[in-house]
Amino acid sequence: MKKILSAVGVLALSLAASAQFSNPAMDIPAYNAQAPSRPIPPIRTDLTGPYFAHSYQVTAYKMAQKVPNVLYQQPCYCRCDRGMGHKSLHSCFEGLHGAECSTCMKEAAYSYKETKLGKSAAQVRAGIERGEYESIDLEHLSL
Repeated sequence: MKKILSAVGVLALSLAASAQFSNPAMDIPAYNAQAPSRPIPPIRTDLTGPYFAHSYQVTAYKMAQKVPNVLYQQPCYCRCDRGMGHKSLHSCFEGLHGAECSTCMKEAAYSYKETKLGKSAAQVRAGIERGEYESIDLEHLSL
């Protein structure tokens, strides 16, 4: 009986320890798989004040305004779905969060640029999941 309990204990400990090595591809933040079927909240249009002190903050929001349905279908890897209840990258740009977060701004700029190249929302999402947005240089962001 002691051997069985010891084996079960070792198994439980092994499973708990291996949880930290979960597959990141399976841990995708919240997003919508399809374009919205009803009206969604607008992207913030008031781009003045302390949250918009840098031109790239304004540019990121202007890019977001041009592709709201694409942003609606993208995850946000700053993990704001966990801490702020965001449902997709679109949520970040409904308020001020997108102006505070370089991940959000890079993902929005990436989404805009890839959409302009003719990529579908699903193709943009695949690139975001691969981390391709990380190469966006916010300091040199332009429409």
